[in-house]
Order: sequence, then structure tokens, then C-alpha cells
Amino acid sequence: MEFPYAEMHAFPDGQTPHTGNPAGVVMLHRDLPDADLLGVAQSNNLSETAYLKAMGEKDQWALRWFTPGLEVELCGHATLASAAWLFETGRVMGPEARFHTLSGLLKVIRLDDGRYQMDFPQIGYTPGQADAPVVAAMGGTAPEAVYEIERVHGNRYQMLVYADEAVVVGLNPDIKALAATRTNVIATAPGRATDFVSRFFGPASGVDEDPVTGSAHCTLAPYWFERLGETALKARQVGPRPGALEVRAGAAGRVLLVGSAKRYLDGVIRI
Repeated sequence: MEFPYAEMHAFPDGQTPHTGNPAGVVMLHRDLPDADLLGVAQSNNLSETAYLKAMGEKDQWALRWFTPGLEVELCGHATLASAAWLFETGRVMGPEARFHTLSGLLKVIRLDDGRYQMDFPQIGYTPGQADAPVVAAMGGTAPEAVYEIERVHGNRYQMLVYADEAVVVGLNPDIKALAATRTNVIATAPGRATDFVSRFFGPASGVDEDPVTGSAHCTLAPYWFERLGETALKARQVGPRPGALEVRAGAAGRVLLVGSAKRYLDGVIRI
């Protein structure tokens, strides 16, 4: 069996090459067992591999996302990569791609400037307490604030807010120790050239560090909207492979993520 495959780099950092978050996009012409979907994701060894399958209605697609470790319920950069590939290859005929996912219906439109706007659900957060093993695994610098994030899959998600961008840039967590806490961490701080910066560490989900994480911005956006009193912000995910995006307030309970994706390679997966 052969399946069309593309690797896209989502949310690149301007025109700088080799930035943004790589995602694999696989077009399925038939269903595969989950073991095969996970196996391909492990072989790709990217933070996410997206699986698309055409539905009966125009421009509507079933979409699933797998890390090398498990299936996730929401992924931003691989949705952007999927939409960009569908638009570029003429598989979306109208102005909007619609994806049916574990997080409900996600919509992506192509803007006049060539970027893409994704309509995603906000992910809530509540005040939490600093967890000593998590703080130690992150390097020991005490965050200004800690929030618990509403997620599933049995793993805990926290957002650690730091005082300065330099702290987030300089983080060098002990990934093994962080994985032992079963906690994935969004680290964020006010930005210098952008409104805010972040990094995402997800060893509990099989990803040591995700370069530019769309789903994390479903929590980051409402947090920084409230803190800064704005409804449109520029964001940058820093770290070894940085990237940039914009976040905008959407309808009630929704957030709009705006970014671009670059097509890196095309091929065929044989199983």
C-alpha cells in the first residue's frame, strides 16, 4: 500500500531557513489500524504526523494526529501543515478547509497575504501551585505564576510564567526528570520584540521539546489577552528551532492562530 506524504515546516521564523515545526502529512485512501498510524509516526520521528482522509462533503476531511508516542486530541502546527498542503495541491476547492477531529470541527482559511488562519478552541487554565519536582526538572528557577491546563490523555499540563524572555530562552530542562513527573510544560514570558514568547516541553506525550506548538497557544492566547488587555498579539516560540505566529480573539471560546507553512519535501509511504 502506498500513501502520499509531505513534510511541511509550520510557523517558520520569517524567512530564516530550517525554522518552524516540522510535521508529516499523510493522505489516507483507506483506513489503517492505529498500530500502523503510530508506527509511521515513530518512523517519521517528527513531533506530529497528521493523517487526512477525505469525507463525503466538499473540502471536509477527517484528521488525526500522532506523536511518536501516542495520539493527541489537538495539534495546531500539523493542522496548519495539512491545510497548507491541501490548498497548495488543489485538494481544497473553496475558501475554507474543514477538519473533523477529536477536538471537534476546526476551520482553516487562506488569507490574502498567503498565510493561513486557523479557528481553534481555547484551552482553559486555572491557578495552580508550583510543583517542586517540576520546577527542579525545569532548572530550578522559580516561576512568577503557575497554571493548571485542562487536558486529557492522563498527563498533567502546566503553564509556568517567568519574569523575562531570557529565562525562557535559557531553559535547559532535565527531560528524564520532567517525564517522571508525567507533566508537560508550557514556559512563557513577556517578549522583547514580540508580545510574548514561549517554549513547550512534552516528554509525557513522547516529545521532548516541540518547536512551535499551535495547541499551546490555545492557552497562551487567552492568558496574554487578559494580561495585556489586547485581542491581537504577536508571539514567538523560542528555543533551538524558533518560529512565529499571531494570535487573535475569535468567537466566544475560540482563538484564531495565524501563520504560514513551507513545503519541504514530498514522497510516498509504503506499508
